Amino acid sequence: MSRILLIVGGGIAAYKSCELVRELRRRGHRVRCVLTEGGAHFVTAMTLAALSEDKVYTDLWDLKDEAEMGHIQLSREADLVVVAPATADLLARMAAGLANDLATTLLLATDKPVLAAPAMNVRMWLHAATQRNVAQLRGDGVTVMAPDEGAMACGEFGPGRLPEPLAIADRIERALAPRAAGVLAGRHVLVTAGPTHEPIDPVRYIANRSSGKQGFAIAAALAELGARVTLVAGPVALATPAGVDRVDVETAAEMAAAVGAALPADAAVMVAAVADWRVEQAAAQKLKKDAAAPAPLALVANPDILAGLSTDPRRPRLLVGFAAETEQVVAHATAKRARKGADWIVANDVSGDVMGGDANAVQLVTAQGFETWERLPKAAVAARLAERIAAALAG
Repeated sequence: MSRILLIVGGGIAAYKSCELVRELRRRGHRVRCVLTEGGAHFVTAMTLAALSEDKVYTDLWDLKDEAEMGHIQLSREADLVVVAPATADLLARMAAGLANDLATTLLLATDKPVLAAPAMNVRMWLHAATQRNVAQLRGDGVTVMAPDEGAMACGEFGPGRLPEPLAIADRIERALAPRAAGVLAGRHVLVTAGPTHEPIDPVRYIANRSSGKQGFAIAAALAELGARVTLVAGPVALATPAGVDRVDVETAAEMAAAVGAALPADAAVMVAAVADWRVEQAAAQKLKKDAAAPAPLALVANPDILAGLSTDPRRPRLLVGFAAETEQVVAHATAKRARKGADWIVANDVSGDVMGGDANAVQLVTAQGFETWERLPKAAVAARLAERIAAALAG
């Protein structure tokens, strides 16, 4: 039976913590709850105590609790510390290392893994300060789940909803599952996958044919070698590989922000087919078809995520880019490697059934030249590339 210390932050999503406690208990885990002052405005200690069948802790200055257990022991006797909902304020205090209430004191004192499930208004989640705090926490080793996207209690729509209790429970169990030590144990690898969608109006967008299959296969292969993998995924209908932390995005700008938030990393594998251009000003309403010729779309360049990583002060030690080409594959990939500042470029000819297919034939371009890999299932390409990445990081 695993022991989970659940910190309930102050937000309307706190009511879902009750469902989470019930689900974890149903799966056989022991849950002990810490209710913040803000959280107590939404759920009661009595409710959490009844569901967890354990005492609920609320006050850093409780003389009886400190005499019997103490916050240090409470912070360390769990197998995993979970913060759900993790509000913008709580994430900020965690990132700053503050210890001004029971929850933040426990988080600063614990020597166990920490998992945070964010929940807040969409603008608060997308604010530069929150993204900076999330990046700091991930760099410190805290697992920060990506929030769900949807309608908010405040009436707005976008990313910021607390992930559903079943999804949090699944992620908790993955964090608790013993992982066999692999050659990439202790390494953090960032992977991007899939296309981006650049809106023209509320129903139309600019995109490409990327399925995300190769990027997801690479993320899975790296996780199997023991790496902590952050997968930034564009709009695809693929299941998250086991042991992988997934961040869903739609546009190139969102992908660039998520990549920055995931740093630092030992290696980055940029598989995503990011749209080069976006509409300068997407229409707020659906563009109507009429007899007149449509107005031309004014396009502007999207951020170059791969080139930006190569000059970032937090540049991963190994930076791998992908190049989808239809002709002169090696020549274009070689030029791209130099232009983007990547260490390796994995190039493939996509003039056939590669995009959306289950096999791939690639050229690995490095500073030493290039090598041709025979056509293989995408999982096999991923396994071979993961082994090469492991060898490069070990060298």
